[in-house]
Amino acid sequence: MTRNLTDFLGRWQIAREIAHSDGTQARFAGTAVWTLGESGADYVETGVLEMGTARFNAERRYRWTDALEVYFDDGRFFHAVPQSGGRASHWCDPDQYDVTYEFADWPRWRAVWRVRGPRKDYTMISCYTPDAG
Repeated sequence: MTRNLTDFLGRWQIAREIAHSDGTQARFAGTAVWTLGESGADYVETGVLEMGTARFNAERRYRWTDALEVYFDDGRFFHAVPQSGGRASHWCDPDQYDVTYEFADWPRWRAVWRVRGPRKDYTMISCYTPDAG
């Protein structure tokens, strides 16, 4: 089944695992909220990032269009989410970002990022679950 923007609207819980090639790991737990706007939806993610013994408040913002195109909050294009799930990518010189969207267990879904570059080498798995509250 294909996804459209209205499928994502609302509040979701996020559990994210980040595994670096050097063996270090990080975790993020928080919420993502898609709010309908004039030309798509605003995505705001907030939560706590844990790296070893350090804990940080973290936030991300994106803009999603009706065509599931994702833009950074400064207006630059990021990538397009495949409506049926699957792969997308983003080149951010000098790093390559490859993602696979997995919608088979909808409304639970995952985004698996593989990031490689001269200073980056990690896999990030974000699991989204509808927020019951």
